[in-house]
This record gives sequence, C-alpha cells and structure tokens, in this order.
Amino acid sequence: MAPTTGSHACQTRSASTIKQAIMNPSSRPGSSPVSGKAAVDSTAAGSGIGADQAAASACAWQPSIAAAGPGPRRPSRAVDIAGVRVGGCAPVVVQSMTNTDTADIAGSARQVAELWRAGSELVRLTVNTAQAAAAVPRIRERLDMMGVSVPLVGDFHYNGHQLLSAEPACARALAKYRINPGNVGFGHKRDHQFATIIELAIEHGKAVRIGANWGSLDQALAARLMDENAASAQPREAAAVLRDALIRSALESAQRAEALGLARERIVLSCKVSGVQELIAVYRDLAARSDHALHLGLTEAGMGSKGVVASAAALAVLMQEGIGDTIRISLTPRPGQSRSDEVVVAQELLQTLGLRSFTPMVTACPGCGRTTSSFFQELAEQVTGHVRQKMPEWKLRHPGVENLSLAVMGCVVNGPGESRHADIGISLPGTGEAPAAPVFIDGKKAMTLRGENIAGEFLQVIDQYIAQRYR
Repeated sequence: MAPTTGSHACQTRSASTIKQAIMNPSSRPGSSPVSGKAAVDSTAAGSGIGADQAAASACAWQPSIAAAGPGPRRPSRAVDIAGVRVGGCAPVVVQSMTNTDTADIAGSARQVAELWRAGSELVRLTVNTAQAAAAVPRIRERLDMMGVSVPLVGDFHYNGHQLLSAEPACARALAKYRINPGNVGFGHKRDHQFATIIELAIEHGKAVRIGANWGSLDQALAARLMDENAASAQPREAAAVLRDALIRSALESAQRAEALGLARERIVLSCKVSGVQELIAVYRDLAARSDHALHLGLTEAGMGSKGVVASAAALAVLMQEGIGDTIRISLTPRPGQSRSDEVVVAQELLQTLGLRSFTPMVTACPGCGRTTSSFFQELAEQVTGHVRQKMPEWKLRHPGVENLSLAVMGCVVNGPGESRHADIGISLPGTGEAPAAPVFIDGKKAMTLRGENIAGEFLQVIDQYIAQRYR
C-alpha cells in the first residue's frame, strides 16, 4: 500500500530528516517534550510547593564515593585482526583512517606508515573503485618491505561485494572488512550483496565490522519502526525510536552474518552518530544488548578543538563505564595538518583515563600573573618534544618508560607539590622569586638548578633517570 499521511509519511523522509528527528524529538508528530522550566512550574503547581523546592526535588543527582579509576570493562568476544586483539578485555585498540586516494599506492603506503609510527594499531583504507581494490595488495607489499606490519581494514560502501569478488588479492590482503548495513544493498539485492561479503570473509578468514551510521541509516527499517511506534498505545519519542533503529540495524546484520556461518569472534559492531549525548545513549543500549566487541567513534566529530573536545566528551564517558574495545578519533584535519594528529589524541585520551600508557605524560601549569616569563612554557614544550623524539628509542631499550610522569611547574604556589607527585618534576621560579629551580625525583628534592642552562640540565636528569630505572 502506498504511503498516505500520518505515520506512513516517514517512509518518504530523507536521511537528513531522520537525523533531525534524532537530534530534535519535537520534530515528530506525537512528541511533545516539556522544557525544564515548564516541568518545574507544573510540579510546583501540582504539589503546592515553591518553584525553588520543585527545582531541587527534580534533580535526581545523589552523591557517591567511588575509587579513582575507570569502571570494570564490559565483557565482550575477543576478535583477532591479524594479530591485533580487539575485545575480550584486551587493551583498547587505537585505529585511524587514511584520506589519500587508495589508488595512489605510494602516497597511501606513506600515510599508513605515518599513522602506524604515530601509534595506530589498525589503519582503514577507502576501497571504492576497481583501481583502489587493485592497489590494496600492492600497498600491503610495500608496507611489508618497509617493515610496517599494521593490519589494513577495507572500508566498503555500495559495491563491496563486487570489488572483493573481482579482486581476490584485495580480499586476502585486508585483515578486516567494514560493511555499512545502511548501504550494502537495497531492496531484494541487499541480502545477496551482504551475504557475498560475509562469505568472502569466511573464505579468507577475515574479521568484519558491521558499522551502522546515522548518516546512512537503513531507511526501510527506520520507517517500519516509526510506524510501529505510532501505532503503539504508549509511543516513545522519535529520537529513541531512531536510536533503536540504528542499533537494530547493526544487531540484525550481525545475526544474519552468524546465520551465514561467520563466527561471533569475527564480528565487531559500531553505531556512530555525531552528537555526544546521542552517542552515549546509543552505546549504552548497544552494550547492554550484545556481547560483540565494540568500535567507538563520534562520526564527523569536526575540526580542531571542537572535534577533540566532542570526541573526548563522548568516548571518555563510555570508556569510564567500561564500554568500548577500539576507538577512532574522527578529526577533520586542517589543510596541511598531519593525519596522525588523530592518533595522538586517541592515545592521550586513553592514557589520561588510565586505560593505557603510550608515552611519558608531562604535567605543566597553565600560567598566571605569577609567571610573567615564558621560560616555563618553553621548557614544557622542550620536554614534551624531547620525550616524543626519544620514545622510539626508549620503547626498545627501556620497557615501561611509557609510565613515567613528568612535571614542569611555573612558580612556588603549586610547583613543589605537583613536582613531588611526578616521578621527575621541576619548579621554576615565578615573578619575583629567587632564580633557582628545585628538581624533585621520586617525591624528594634531589637538586636545585641555576643559571642559563636549566633546560639542558633538566633534560639530562630525565635521560639519566630513565637509563637507571628502566633497564
């Protein structure tokens, strides 16, 4: 029956309209969210209490005392991706994606190597044309010659079944295939095209990420769930229904893959959106409904500080709750900006949360009127640069050095205290203070540096400490 009006109208809605409904529940008929002020006023009027009391009683926050640190990890199936273990309580894996034309073999191999050297443990490539598919095995060969062993993931949309079938060498060279259930196929072709990719994954022993995305949500599924909701005696808000559609798209696709013979230990799931609160809600629900390994990421996070802050805000909440087995920070790079910056952000997020250690962390004060000199800022920058430059060598010669903590402080207020908390810390003189910089090692004052070469001497102290402690 052709759609007419009312609940059936959603069948003709575009993906952008459905996305708007997720972000704005009031855009759907039957949704009538009440503002916070209206809710408080209503509560006050109905109960005879004042508005201030009503506002206080509406707050559900309760104080709690918990140990510092992330919560227990969510149990999930372990997925082996060419030697990289994702899930099964393995450390959270950092991954990234190239933005080169995959058909450019030299350029793509160069960027993959750059991402790998920055710390990416999986790297995804766009495979969208016959030329790109043919380039994948040659990229793999070039990387192997360079000593870059990072597993490659193929990102497929629309025509993955054709490309993998036509290029068996591509199917073999990739360690994992990414499928989007929203565009793997349409109508009666969908099941066949999905099955073709799954069967090739089984044939070649590859893992598969079933990655639903709200920008390409399965329209038929979304419309069906909207219709069912409209007919319900207690309809939910449109945003909740469409979040459910995203989750069910991933879960039902995973069930089909398992029915075709792909082991659950070969499947990773993701349900990406670009809103922070929406992502948290989606993954909490997905985590409760499945034991699959989960890939976290805020899709289209944005450029610069916005992308960093949005990704950190969403992923930190989920990982603090033990949700997430692998992450990607989807930053929009500025022209000329290194693609590997997204890897650094991912590593720093995991290390800040106490989930993994990648490189010594440098604590530095932000500066204030007591620190009118720029010297402490310059030293903090020098120390950070020195650590990053030396880490490739340190990782080989000094296991465990990634756990080292350093502090560069700018005045007497917090300087000595913060320096004592670090393995090695220096408290530089602030404005009007004596020109001396006490150095603290393992919580105790070890020396005081003076003169024109404080920076060089402090770097020597760090190098000597590492050589003695991490043997």
